[in-house]
Amino acid sequence: MMSAAKGVLGRLPALNPWTWALLLLMLVAAYQVQVLHLDSRLYFWIKTSLHQTEWQGRSLWLPEYHVRIDAKPVATVKDNLSGLTFDERRNHLWAVLNNPEELLALSTDGEVLARYPLSGFSDVEDITYLGDDLLLLVEERTQALVVVKVPSKAGPLFREDYRALTLGLAPGGNEGFEGAGYDRDGDRLFVVKEHSPRKLYEIRGLKSTLQGDFNLEVIDRADWIQHKVFATDLSSVHFDADTGHLALLSDESKLLMELDADDGRLISFRSLLGGFAGLEDSVKQGEGVTFDDRGNLYLVSEPNLFYRFERD
Repeated sequence: MMSAAKGVLGRLPALNPWTWALLLLMLVAAYQVQVLHLDSRLYFWIKTSLHQTEWQGRSLWLPEYHVRIDAKPVATVKDNLSGLTFDERRNHLWAVLNNPEELLALSTDGEVLARYPLSGFSDVEDITYLGDDLLLLVEERTQALVVVKVPSKAGPLFREDYRALTLGLAPGGNEGFEGAGYDRDGDRLFVVKEHSPRKLYEIRGLKSTLQGDFNLEVIDRADWIQHKVFATDLSSVHFDADTGHLALLSDESKLLMELDADDGRLISFRSLLGGFAGLEDSVKQGEGVTFDDRGNLYLVSEPNLFYRFERD
């Protein structure tokens, strides 16, 4: 048996170099198909294209978005730029850093307008504007959703001053909640867990509960993402009030997907790989996504990169 094994090993180097190159190419291709879900992308591209006329006028229709600000470094931010949300009352964006924890006000061109240290907060990964001058911050490790009043003056915000909802629906550590998006009309908060496994939760009655009318309901929307979301992770989620749809961001798969927030149907998607959507290079590590009230798309990526996309 030992001599036979040595014989096989001895013959391997005798393979033609072109054969080795072909085998390596096949392995790389198989890896790309698995990680980027190229087969699923092709299938859903054909499927969504067949319904383009039906959905194009009443959806986000992500294929029409192209980059206008491409990978702009955010001044004074070195690392850990994470979640993003739009505040239509102030006509600017809110973003967070997760180490050290900090709240940023950003212009729609990616300029820093103000900074607020987050004292006592832990591993803040995302942010969403709830309306009524309220922001919700997502702490990944503790799986806490902290509601914060929009700051009216400069200075730090202290964790003990605010109420929080801690769900503990998944293992702790660096595998907790990664993003959140809020439906104001329906009082529904959508929360994503990045991986191991990927999760999408719908939390109903958040704001009414904060106001004293306890009426909280948590729904696991695993069936929405199990077969339709062809991405290896979920790093952020946005709820679009105009269409009633969700935008789900995947860092690892370099992908943005649009789902119907009533039944989980996949409506459209946009690749964030270099060469698509006018991007010079692939989005490095997409961490936060939001849309403004004019339909423009904003995205932030670690370490400190800002993107703005507009619909053609």
